[in-house]
Order: sequence, then C-alpha cells, then structure tokens
Amino acid sequence: MAQIIQMPKLSDTMTVGTLVKWLKPEGASVKSGDILAEVETDKATMELESFYDGTLLRQFVVVGAQVPIGGPLCAVGEPGEKVDVPILERGNRSAETGDRRPETGKTVSQSPIPPIIPIPASGIPPPVSAAMPPASGIPPPVSASSPVSVLPSPVSRVRVSPLARKLAAEKGVDFSRLEGTGPGGRIVQADILAAAKHPGPPSGPPSALSGVPSFLAKGPIQNDELVSVSNMRATIARRLVESKTQIPHFYLEVEIDAEPLLALRTQLNAGLEKDGVKLSINDFILKAAAEALRVVPAVNCSWEVDPSGQPAIRHHAAAHVAFAVAIEDGLITPVIRDTHRKTVFQISTEARELANLAKAKKLKPEQFSGGTFCLSNLGMMGVERFTAIINPPNAAILAIGTTVRKPVVSNDHVVIGQRLSLSLSCDHRVVDGATGARYLAALKELLEKPALLLL
Repeated sequence: MAQIIQMPKLSDTMTVGTLVKWLKPEGASVKSGDILAEVETDKATMELESFYDGTLLRQFVVVGAQVPIGGPLCAVGEPGEKVDVPILERGNRSAETGDRRPETGKTVSQSPIPPIIPIPASGIPPPVSAAMPPASGIPPPVSASSPVSVLPSPVSRVRVSPLARKLAAEKGVDFSRLEGTGPGGRIVQADILAAAKHPGPPSGPPSALSGVPSFLAKGPIQNDELVSVSNMRATIARRLVESKTQIPHFYLEVEIDAEPLLALRTQLNAGLEKDGVKLSINDFILKAAAEALRVVPAVNCSWEVDPSGQPAIRHHAAAHVAFAVAIEDGLITPVIRDTHRKTVFQISTEARELANLAKAKKLKPEQFSGGTFCLSNLGMMGVERFTAIINPPNAAILAIGTTVRKPVVSNDHVVIGQRLSLSLSCDHRVVDGATGARYLAALKELLEKPALLLL
C-alpha cells in the first residue's frame, strides 16, 4: 500500500509550510533517509526526509504551495501502484486529471494552475482577451455546476523581496522582466545579482537622465502593491505583537568604557591571525552575557504556567544565549548552548557557523530553539543605541550599539574615549528594576575588565 508523506511540524511555532523545491521527480526510486524536497517553515528552509523505500508515485503539491501541518505532500509505494489522491487544500494539485477522491469515490477533473501574467514596467497588467484560445493541453474553465472548486486567479503582480527590490534600484535592474527563483517564483537577491552581471539589451529609448549620477536619477520609490508575506515574516509579526502587548517591558541602559575590550581584541586577533581566527566584539559580549547570568541568575528565567494552570517562573540551570541574525525576509535567533562553559574562541567559531547556516536558511530546529537569553546587535550598522523587543519565553534581551569615540571625563580631565551603549529590555513579571540593574553592573564589569572572560 502506498504511503502518504505529510507536512511535518519542523519548528515549535510552525502551522504551515511552503514547498520550495522538489528534489526527487515522480517515478524516482526512493530509499529511507533520502531527501525528497525543501520546505520553508516560519524560521528556516528544512529538508523533507523519506522514511520509506519505494518509488515516488505522486507529488500532490506544486512548488510555492502552502500546506498545513499534516497535509499530504506526496506518495511513496511500489512501481505502478495506484494512488488515491487525498482532498487537497486550495493551491495544491494532483499529478494528473481524472483522479479519484477516496471520500466520495467520484472521478473529478483537477483545474490546472493558470500561468502567471507578466507585468510591464508600468505596473499595469496587460488586458486578457476573452477570445484568447487556451494553451495546448489546458482544458477550458470548469463550469459553475462542476463539483470541483476552481483555483483562484493568479495575482497580477511581480513577487519580489524587499531586499531584492532595494538591490534592483541600486543596480538599475528592471525586476519586472525577471523570472524569480525563490518560493512561488518570488524574485530574490540572487536573481538581481545575476541580472546585474548579465544585463539584457535596453527595452526602450535611452533615458533623458542617462549618464547622470544615480542620486539625481532616482525615480519613485515603488509602485503601490499588496505583497503577501512569507511564513517567517508572518510568524515574526505575530510573535512581536504578542510580546509587546502581553509582556510588560521596561528598559535599562548603561554605557561602558570599551577601550580595554578593543585593546584585548586587537592583541588576540594579532596572535591568532595565522590561524585564520578573527574575534568580534559580539563574541566577547556573548561570553560576558552568559557569565553575568551566572552572577545574577534571576535574569536567566522565563514566565510560564505550571501544570495546574497557575503562573510560575522557570529558573534555567544553564545559559543558552541566542543572538539575532538578519536574513532576507526577517531575522532568526540561533542559540549557543551552554555559552557559560565555552571559551571566547569556541563561541566565535560556533557563532560564525550558526550565522552562515541562518543566512542560508539551513538551521535545524534544535539550533534556533531553547534559548534563555538573547542579544541583538546593530552596532555594525552604525546604530549608537536602541531598545529591543523581548523574544519569548526569555525574560530579557540585550541591545548592543556601535562603539563611539567621544569626549569623556577621566581623572578630572576631558579625554577621547571609546564608549559602547548597552540597553536591557526586561519582562517586569520576572525581572524587577533592581535585578536588571545588578545584571547590567555585572556585565559592565566583565566587559571593562575583559581579561576575566579568558579565565
């Protein structure tokens, strides 16, 4: 009997998954452990593994389709075995027409997925002629009396990520003429970069602004359009609203003398250069944040509900420090487990590996879940100070600004110093003001005496 492979739950907050790519075609031989497809969850792009041996008989969904957890994806069985196609959610499809739905036993015709109509640079979709003959092999539309629900007409717009749109403006690429390689045909950064390397011939007369610097040739920001968000962006939006409306935030800020930290980093990097190691300020702060949690463990907690339904605070035995990584369609927080037990060098190596996996959307669920504290660093973007929204179920998050050269008072003299701003957002249900202040004091001492982090 054919085995139906369903959409698995690949993250703790996942409700639906988007099929990004099929890696095995219909009719291919499959062994247990083979990767059948790539699925985008709300946090990463994961691999769909087969747990059966046999032949991939049917693919029930097309690339770009969203499937709820438990929804059918494909069938694996013996070669030539007949497969009854399950009832599919809107946006999915069967492999061919004339399939039989097991619940009714009636043979029905599946509507084909209509082609996407390209949009010209003007942003106005071309008119569709009612007299236009159907493409070869595509049946006419189903009548209103047909028992099959017709798929909604395609959205007449270009699907492009915000990063790709910005990059296209910078490089002068007309993204409306590109074919996207992202989920559901979405145009992503790689498509813009490829188009910029191999530009096509101009589509019209030269612009009156040809040869003028780009800052003078800027046009409208963009055309008005409604862009569907990815699973990740929708989950980020939901969790941030929940955090900001359900968690009573308060904020504390401290400014530290970053001169000793910068000097130690320079010395270590000079000695480790031959080994290809380059420590970052963030590596030291990750270590210091974990050590400060050992000094003030009341911050290393979570607000929860006990089995009887009563409010409770969970005290974590280990410091699993997460750090925010910006990716194309949002951000994700990889976790360095047992950060307090690792050296700065180990933290640096692991953080770099996790960041690369995050940007490639290849993180596994255990690599971005279970954090007890979180860091958000915008210093590399020139931001001096900011406050961050708490990442539940953590009780606090540390926001890190850039290092600034500024006049400071030292021994009653005004000198030029290196200062670094740190802001702590706290959940007031768990952390009181005095507790948060003690944590920042411990963190300040560690960062101003960074040799302590090497012990």
